[in-house]
Parts: sequence; structure tokens; C-alpha cells
Amino acid sequence: MKTSKKTKPIVALVAFCMMLSFPMAVSALEADSAIAACLKAWGDNPFGKTPTFKTMGTSVRVFGIGSEPNDTEPTSSPSLVLINPSLNVLGGSTIELLNPNGWYCMRTTVSIMGRVSIRANCKAHLASTSAGATVVARNGQDRSFKDIAVTSISSIAVEWPCN
Repeated sequence: MKTSKKTKPIVALVAFCMMLSFPMAVSALEADSAIAACLKAWGDNPFGKTPTFKTMGTSVRVFGIGSEPNDTEPTSSPSLVLINPSLNVLGGSTIELLNPNGWYCMRTTVSIMGRVSIRANCKAHLASTSAGATVVARNGQDRSFKDIAVTSISSIAVEWPCN
């Protein structure tokens, strides 16, 4: 079967995305600098200078197939979470950050011809390490989260379901 000129780039993109699904090594220095950027963006936070944190794995979804990261277990005290990069190609993805005591530090989210929806608890804190550090701004019930992702013919939305 003969491949067209349009098919080759798509096959290469899919192969590249599949390679990204294998676990990536992240150095402690990279993680520490990402956490430092988020802590600086938040300003006042309960974690001190050398915080402990958990890490959510890298998420790769192609054509709607792949992992979707989530943190749904509530904690009794503040929990610092580093969310590794997320890649979504030609499909939809939902990231759930539902711990009301969660302080979520997001690395870059990339979406190409897809949709990414981030569901965060009303009381959760979000910051992004991309484009410097960006923090959620809140005016009453209005929240915004800028510079969270790199998109190409895509959409990214942050939902704040409040009870």
C-alpha cells in the first residue's frame, strides 16, 4: 500500500506521542525548580522552604486513548502535588484535581487538535510553571488560569465545580 504525503507526518506524530507514553525521568533539580516557581507564584503558602510533595505522572492521550491523571482523595492537611507534562493529540482529556486541600503545580500541558478539561475543587490552589509561573486569580466565583498550556487548534478549560 502506498502512503500519501499527508499520512507520513501523522504517522510520525503518532509514533512520537507513543514514545512519550513511556515513563520519563525527571531530575530532582527540575522538579525542585518547578515547585519553587509555583511556591513563588502563590506567595503565602503552608509548605516552607523545602517542601515534600507527590508527583502525578506524565499523561499522554492520542485519539482519546491513554492515561488521564487525577487526584481525587481528600487530605486533612495541605498537599503539594507536582503534575508532570500532559500531551493530548486528536482527542479529549480530563484532568481531575479534586482534593480541597490540594496545591497543584502544573507543568506544561500540550494539546494538538483536541480538548483538555481540568476539573478542580473550589478550594484547590493551582499554579503553572509554563510562561514563568501563573496562579489562579479569584474574584468571587470568577477564576482564571492563564498560560496553562500550549495549544494548536485546541481548547483548554478549567472547571471549578462548587457544592
